[in-house]
Amino acid sequence: MSKSMYAYVRDAWKKPDESQVSALQWERMQNWRREGSIVRLERPTRIDRARTLGYKAKQGIAVVRVKIRRGGRRRSRYVRARRSARMGVSRMTAAKSLQRMAEERASRKYPNMEVLNSYWVGEDGKQKWFEVILVDGHHPVIRSDPVLSWVGRPGQRGRAERGKTSAGRKGRGMRSRGIGTEKTRPSIRSHGNLGK
Repeated sequence: MSKSMYAYVRDAWKKPDESQVSALQWERMQNWRREGSIVRLERPTRIDRARTLGYKAKQGIAVVRVKIRRGGRRRSRYVRARRSARMGVSRMTAAKSLQRMAEERASRKYPNMEVLNSYWVGEDGKQKWFEVILVDGHHPVIRSDPVLSWVGRPGQRGRAERGKTSAGRKGRGMRSRGIGTEKTRPSIRSHGNLGK
């Protein structure tokens, strides 16, 4: 069976140094660094990944590229007497991944749309870039779509903030182990004696 165009794009992104992706990224990032933090796009950079995560080229769906700084939390150095190990300056990391932060920022920028999913598109020494797929649940085209109409139902507001996206579920330990649907990090309260 012959491979589809999306399969070739996927293979190129898996090995960027062997394909032309790394050269393209080098040129793209020079422009991306000069752009704002959140930029709306005409079409996704990684069409294969976007379609896997639910993107469709139709009205009511938008793609934005979000730039977010890399690294842990910035904490100023404590000036009073402390051992350097007890200053709480290094190894201070946020409880959320940078991808989740990017999704939340896109959600705040476009309050009438819901975050469907997101994916990585590039990084350098200082920043990471993610593309976020946004869906307007009240658009007539989306409401008539049998696959995406659930976005407009009650109870779907704030998916990114509530950790309901794929990156959010990963950060909450809700990814399955492959067999069954057991969480990778069960809550302490659900296992009675563990919390005592």
